[in-house]
Amino acid sequence: MAEKGVRIIVNFFVRVVVGIALVFFVNEFMSLQGVPVQVGINPITVLTSGILGVPGVALLYGISFYGIL
Repeated sequence: MAEKGVRIIVNFFVRVVVGIALVFFVNEFMSLQGVPVQVGINPITVLTSGILGVPGVALLYGISFYGIL
């Protein structure tokens, strides 16, 4: 039972690290391309990337792109 809890927590933190790194590098790439879309790194984006993973990061960028339409 304890192993399952540890696995869930480790999985969450791995998703957080990957998600925030992805946000950072995509923000840098977008700024180099001149696209005015950036996702901030804050508690909401950390939780979104931790819970949903890479699709959550894509969702955050989708919301940002929708905002500039």
